[in-house]
Amino acid sequence: MITAGILSDTHLSGSDEKFQHVVQHCFKDCTVIIHAGDLTDISLLQAFSDKTVYAVHGNMCNPSSRVALPAMLNFQLGQFSFGLTHGAGLGHDIESALWDLFPTEDCVIYGHTHHPVCHRVGGKLIINPGTITSTGRYGSPGTYAIVTVSDELHASLHEVPNLS
Repeated sequence: MITAGILSDTHLSGSDEKFQHVVQHCFKDCTVIIHAGDLTDISLLQAFSDKTVYAVHGNMCNPSSRVALPAMLNFQLGQFSFGLTHGAGLGHDIESALWDLFPTEDCVIYGHTHHPVCHRVGGKLIINPGTITSTGRYGSPGTYAIVTVSDELHASLHEVPNLS
């Protein structure tokens, strides 16, 4: 079984102590990390140096992150195919646009909206982990997703606990 942690829209210029503490707690059982963009600075990914990382840039990323990371990414976990993009520039109905970008993938992951989503449309799993750094609307807590890959593909959304 593969356990992957999914986050997006961190909007941080580096991996500070608070962020390190949060990700160590939330993703301790994960061997894979998936970041759906707007990490802002690629150095943030150093927090996951002991894990396999799949990441894309978002519209708020600095120039070095835009050069280092793609806008879209396809990858495989176990027997399942994944499509990853940030979602900026896809219009008002991001989820509809995802079908054109990733027509055959089993799971599509995006960010940008800061609104967590985890549901299936047909056989396709659609995930937006929200924002792990509590920059959601109306003071909402930080959120992230966990996906488990075995004979089946399962995902769940989680709130970041208050670790202070």
